[in-house]
Amino acid sequence: MAVHPSGYYTWKSSPYSRRTREDQRLLGQIKQAWLESGGVYGYRKVYDDLQAQGERCGKHRVARLMKQEGLRSQTGYHRRPGHYSGRPAVVAPNHLQRQFTVEAPNKAWVTDITYIRTHEGWLYLAVVLDLFSRQVIGWSMQSRIDKELVLNALLMAVWRRQPKQEVLVHSDQGSQFSSYDWQDFLKAHRLVPSMSRRGNCHDNAVAESFFQLLKRERIKRKTYHDREEARRDIFDYIEMFYNPKRRHGSANGLSPVEFEKQYFQRLKSV
Repeated sequence: MAVHPSGYYTWKSSPYSRRTREDQRLLGQIKQAWLESGGVYGYRKVYDDLQAQGERCGKHRVARLMKQEGLRSQTGYHRRPGHYSGRPAVVAPNHLQRQFTVEAPNKAWVTDITYIRTHEGWLYLAVVLDLFSRQVIGWSMQSRIDKELVLNALLMAVWRRQPKQEVLVHSDQGSQFSSYDWQDFLKAHRLVPSMSRRGNCHDNAVAESFFQLLKRERIKRKTYHDREEARRDIFDYIEMFYNPKRRHGSANGLSPVEFEKQYFQRLKSV
């Protein structure tokens, strides 16, 4: 083979190059970060995790190693074709006007409802998110889709945040958000109602985006045995992963909890 004996024995004692050994070490770190995300992160967020740990590597190197190992982010669902325009809101005008970027917490919240399939029947989930950090600050799950579902989620948000000033609360025009009880609760807690145009999901895009993340990152292709199993899994996603760990581009690559923590630290230092 025209190989010098000394070269052969050197290769035999250490068959892998320094670069290859470093790739193997880095791949272990990549797999750990990917698994801790629940297998939903792509190379950009894995790279951010590695940087936060003090790992020095290139983003494209992370992408190459993940591709070789078959590690990839969860892909989303295609939006169903349809007509998304509608009549103006009747109960409350659209004060939000798709202004999804706000400068501080407790300025604007968004809320919506989705459903999760179980063998026991549907489980309905209502959430309230703070637009500043995209943190889920209130949620409620039950077997019926009624006003109690949304009121319990909003009650949790008010209890957790204790807002000192008026907060804009944006929803669609569902009957739960148009009820007298919902409107009375808003008035009693100095919350200002805002509603999407009828049939226009883009007016509440942040809430829709959260539900898409939940479904593709946690419950895609899954049917729970019963509602209690679904509750436990969704609780785990919201409180153990999404709020404290999941990185967001709108939050400078930080999790919602960390993004708000840094905001309040900046306030104290001023």
